Amino acid sequence: MKRVINYSAGPAGIPIEVLEQARDEMLDWNGTGCSVMEVSHRGKEYDALHMETMDLFRELAGMGKDWNVLFTTGGASTQFLMLPMNYLGAGKEADYAVTGNWSKAAVKEAKRYGKISFPANMELEGERFVAIPKQGDLVLNPKAEYFHYTSNNTVEGTEWHYTPDAKGKPLVCDMSSDIFSRPAEFGKHSMIYAGAQKNLGPSGVTVVAIRDDFLAKAHDDLPTMMSYKVFKDKFSMHNTPPCFSIYILNLVLRWLKKNGGLAAMGKVNEAKQKLLYGAIDGSKGFYTGTADKDSRSWMNVDFKLPTAELDDKFVKDAKAAGIVQTKGYRSMGGIRLSAYNAVSLKDVQTTVQFMQDFQQKNS
Repeated sequence: MKRVINYSAGPAGIPIEVLEQARDEMLDWNGTGCSVMEVSHRGKEYDALHMETMDLFRELAGMGKDWNVLFTTGGASTQFLMLPMNYLGAGKEADYAVTGNWSKAAVKEAKRYGKISFPANMELEGERFVAIPKQGDLVLNPKAEYFHYTSNNTVEGTEWHYTPDAKGKPLVCDMSSDIFSRPAEFGKHSMIYAGAQKNLGPSGVTVVAIRDDFLAKAHDDLPTMMSYKVFKDKFSMHNTPPCFSIYILNLVLRWLKKNGGLAAMGKVNEAKQKLLYGAIDGSKGFYTGTADKDSRSWMNVDFKLPTAELDDKFVKDAKAAGIVQTKGYRSMGGIRLSAYNAVSLKDVQTTVQFMQDFQQKNS
């Protein structure tokens, strides 16, 4: 067996320890004689796992019992419409900070349900998104029902390094690509959501956490599977949940807890991003970062080489060296290294050595 260093932006790598446990339990999970995919979601064995996963998420995030953890499907893309469907409608307004491809997608859906205003729209600052707005630049709408932002921009390689002040309005965040990569001010939010397939596990489950006071404001008369209140009241089991994805999520949360929680993970990720950006900035222009330095993402490191041909050669040579999924997003080009939690510090050190060797051979 040969494992590669996997910089896929999603579905992303999963910790080896988690994969090994899932392998060992594939035919007989928890003494049931079945895979977790085969047991009833109404049975006591799965119910215990389901509830433990909610508790583990709250524990790692430092959330109290006034937070409701929901397991939905459809990725963040479904939350783009589910959120405004629950909180907007005739005469209702919301603030959306536009900082990248996925926040634009969230706006597209939200416009179907209410009037959208823009505290910041970084697309208007240039030909593409390269920076995160400063707090002082945010222009808030006092009529907004909530303020929505995307904490990390997977495509463009930018990240909010502060929690925006919504001036008393409920703060909602799409944390899909940097959740649990380091400590965050979850308590300043009313709702967060994240597709699991980057830092939390496999695709198939989306974690939504909503505080009681914000959940109480959600509409009641909604299609059953679009209602946050139904998900809360039914413990995300009105229909059959994505049991296997939640099982892997559970194992990843246990792995995070065992390895020191978010504080420890933050120290590792800080060291990783310093190494990667150090290699870029120290290359004398051979590698050029695409995001403004004060807005650089810790998770998605985007850069370009002197020519598109060298970009392609980098991807090819990296794959031959066991470093895969390095090609940039189609609208960006260049290189993207998505250094999520499952990418180890040793992996990054190996990658930096490859980058330095590649530069020496191709300068």
